Amino acid sequence: MATFRARDRSSAVLRSPRSEVWAALTDADLIAKITPYVTSIDVEGDRWRWRMGTIPVLGISVAPHFTEVMELRPEERIDFRHDPARTEEMTAVEGTYLLKDHDGGGTDVSIDLQISTHLPLPGLARPAVERVMAGVVKHMGTVFSRNLLKHLGKA
Repeated sequence: MATFRARDRSSAVLRSPRSEVWAALTDADLIAKITPYVTSIDVEGDRWRWRMGTIPVLGISVAPHFTEVMELRPEERIDFRHDPARTEEMTAVEGTYLLKDHDGGGTDVSIDLQISTHLPLPGLARPAVERVMAGVVKHMGTVFSRNLLKHLGKA
């Protein structure tokens, strides 16, 4: 068993007002609907429990689930970290969304997140596994962005 990681940092200017972007990014049902591989997000207070469909990784299939502690600063920042009480979960995501008004109108949005997962693979497989993970994360981000723009009516 080894730990593997993938990181994504990206930013964009959305033509929508910050309040609309905030509403979308804090709507767990919408996030589950527009994010590839995510099958559901259950919310209990500040805990969001994510469930994902099966993702193939070097001959094994994983269906991650993980619980995030969400810290929301309305219309400014979303911080999330893995719930430390969920030691049985093999996947964790840590990160931040930042929102601010764009000078020319709309909203500057940036995200920085890191996914880590424990898999029944040797550490020697790290380069190949992390390359696959990076590809999956990039695909998820691309489709999520497209779907978010569509939801906001800006696609």
